[in-house]
Amino acid sequence: DAHQGAAERSGARIVFACGFDSIPSDLGVWFTQQRAIEQLGEPCTSIAMRVKALKGAPSGGTVASLLGVIDEARRDPDVRRVLADPYSLAPHGMRDGPPQPNTSRPRRDDVTGQWVAPFVMAGINTRVVHRTHALLGRPWGDGFTYDEAMLTGDGVAGAARAAAMVGAMGGLIAGGTLPPTRWVLGKVLPGPGEGPLPEEQAAGFFDLRFHGQTAGGEGISTRVTGDRDPGYGSTAKMLAEAALALCDGPEVGGGCWTPATCFGDELIDRLVAFAGLTFDVS
Repeated sequence: DAHQGAAERSGARIVFACGFDSIPSDLGVWFTQQRAIEQLGEPCTSIAMRVKALKGAPSGGTVASLLGVIDEARRDPDVRRVLADPYSLAPHGMRDGPPQPNTSRPRRDDVTGQWVAPFVMAGINTRVVHRTHALLGRPWGDGFTYDEAMLTGDGVAGAARAAAMVGAMGGLIAGGTLPPTRWVLGKVLPGPGEGPLPEEQAAGFFDLRFHGQTAGGEGISTRVTGDRDPGYGSTAKMLAEAALALCDGPEVGGGCWTPATCFGDELIDRLVAFAGLTFDVS
């Protein structure tokens, strides 16, 4: 909101969320919709992204950012409203739509049949996807829904893993709001400047699944994978390829763009060729 008008007037092209948040989600939805139109003759009116597998480690900068958001939300009700609004990143005049699904507790997933837990990046990824949809003119329908969650498996073991994840996330958020526990977190979590070592980044990966449903009731499933720690090894390569794509001069004017609306298939091709990502129909 602060920079959209100036960017439009000057011709500056600002493309945000060009790392793990939120290229795999944003371009994963874009890829799924393009394949649905090609194969099924219409776009998906709903897409559910499920994290099938992920290996990575947070850095102190990420932890500090999360705790900073907790602080701001505790102090400012306007911040809490923005964080709760699934359309908060959409342009003015397009900040409405159907209620969006949101996984906030352990539950059995209607899409996959497995147990799921909240995905920590869903709060930003889903907003970026809805900005993409709005900037494109809502070609996937005014009722389009999108959500993200982590798969934890079947049966009692899956339910237990989901409950453990929810408990850990809740403990981090609650602990970040109180001075005594905040001090303890500062001692046990990595500090700014600390993060996964190069060999740890090389051992990381991610595997995301997108399950789409069309208005006609047909389904499509796609997969996006990366071959490095998502937050660091893969993010570094995604940022670099997005920068190179921007240097090539995408056919958009000034403004605040998302990866899908600025680059689309061109960035997917770069990521597959040079950044260790895959985009496939599964």
